[in-house]
Amino acid sequence: MMNISHQRSVKTYVVEVIALIATAIIYSFAFPGFLSTSGFGFIAFFALIPLFAIIKRTSWKSIAFYGFIFGFAFYTCFNYWLTTFHPLAILLVPIIKGGEMVILFPLLKAASSLDKKRGYLLQAIIWVAYAYLSQSWFAGYPYGTIAYAMYQYLPFIQIASFSGIWILTFLLIVPQSFIGAYLADSSHITPASFSAYLKKNRLFVIIFSVAFAAIWIYGVFSLSHWKKEEPQQTWRVATVQHSADSWKGGYTTYKRNFNTLRTLSLEALREDPDMIIWSETAFVPSVAWHTTYRPNEETADLVEEFIEFGKSLPVPLLTGNPEGVLDDETLPPVLADGEWNRKDYNTVIMFENGEIKKTYRKQHLVPFTEHFPYEKQLPWLYNLLLANDYNWWETGYDPVVFETDSGVHFSTPICFEDVFGYLSAGFVRNGADVIVNMTNDSWSGAVSAEMQHFAMAVFRSVETRKSTIRGTNSGITALIMPSGKVIDPMEPFTKGWNIYDVPVYSDGPDTLYTTYVDILAQSSIYISLVWLIWLSAAAVYKKIKE
Repeated sequence: MMNISHQRSVKTYVVEVIALIATAIIYSFAFPGFLSTSGFGFIAFFALIPLFAIIKRTSWKSIAFYGFIFGFAFYTCFNYWLTTFHPLAILLVPIIKGGEMVILFPLLKAASSLDKKRGYLLQAIIWVAYAYLSQSWFAGYPYGTIAYAMYQYLPFIQIASFSGIWILTFLLIVPQSFIGAYLADSSHITPASFSAYLKKNRLFVIIFSVAFAAIWIYGVFSLSHWKKEEPQQTWRVATVQHSADSWKGGYTTYKRNFNTLRTLSLEALREDPDMIIWSETAFVPSVAWHTTYRPNEETADLVEEFIEFGKSLPVPLLTGNPEGVLDDETLPPVLADGEWNRKDYNTVIMFENGEIKKTYRKQHLVPFTEHFPYEKQLPWLYNLLLANDYNWWETGYDPVVFETDSGVHFSTPICFEDVFGYLSAGFVRNGADVIVNMTNDSWSGAVSAEMQHFAMAVFRSVETRKSTIRGTNSGITALIMPSGKVIDPMEPFTKGWNIYDVPVYSDGPDTLYTTYVDILAQSSIYISLVWLIWLSAAAVYKKIKE
């Protein structure tokens, strides 16, 4: 074993930083990105090995900085398309994720330092805990979680119906931390020394190999089962993809987009659908606000035209439409200073027979761009966001389940919401038999951004064993089966419509994941803490005894 902790030079640090940045870039290629719009998922099986070797070998004084460097580099490459959204966004996300890894890397270092024999196991558990916690706070952002690189490996991801993405995350990390430990501890890397390392840790190798093989075998049998499984009902849905420019607004744009949506919907009606689905905020002027207060006659007339169109349809229309309501119900809609007394929700409405039959308000808003609750605690950041044209929605709280006349129960996570497993599971527990995701990713201008979002949506169907139908502005519009199989995706950034015969599975119990949402990830937090505390206490006791 080579100990270089007292032999470090500036050159050593430079080499490690370069290696970390290279690792971050290569790791980003596992996901859809600028190199491939579908990603090279197999890279996720080995890309992080150098990271664990560096963490174990480097000094404590550099470890937090290394965490920031890796997180910043990875998310800059991975989320390069944020430059099309806002210059501030491409800085905020890498800085936040780098900041998270300032905490993660020292914990990984502590695991390898305190437990020489099984530190790699603790590192994998810590990584699972990090992946969960990093998506659970205000700025929670699941993009880049390693398991999502596996969306095309259908046999491998079937286990998500039991565990969500967490067993997959552990299985992807633990062999890399294991090999990383070997690389860090070996002065001579040879086949013979690696064989000896495997022999020394044969119990782990056997258990991991059996578990890995069992998951693939289970996946093959599960796919065979779902290929034969008959749905209780088939729901014929027309999705309309109008591919509008999200950066353009105003009456003329709203009118043009509505005309496009109307034309495409009328074309789709020839195929006799049970419902027509538009995308998130497809019709922008708030029906609720303009029918009540008519703040602008021209826009109010457009809303009436939309309502008349809805009345003429022989089937329900599902669309995103902002819901404007009074901010203070004790005051009039127009305040004394001329400002509107209004607040808005990002909503989906089910429009039937000229009326809004039901409404769903988005529950998990996009941090910073849709929601920022720290005006008083961080006024400088709040004012900076305002100065950069960020506006915020109100938060909804109800896991609404819609019902069609034919008895189909469905829920509508809006855009970003389908990247969180707990939300889709909550809808299903509340009675949804189909997930209808309403998305508008057109602002990104990148197919890779849409594919990163879509890859996560695949897991929601596997976790809940429910079909997902996605209605999007510009992609990825598709049907996702309960097995994760993707059916007939529409070409991104094109105008058109498609008919999907959505299988509805309403019989049978909920999946384990739906019932016990994220319990493995939550357990990993406590296991990590107890293990680290026990190791620390043992180290202190040993030092005192000496």
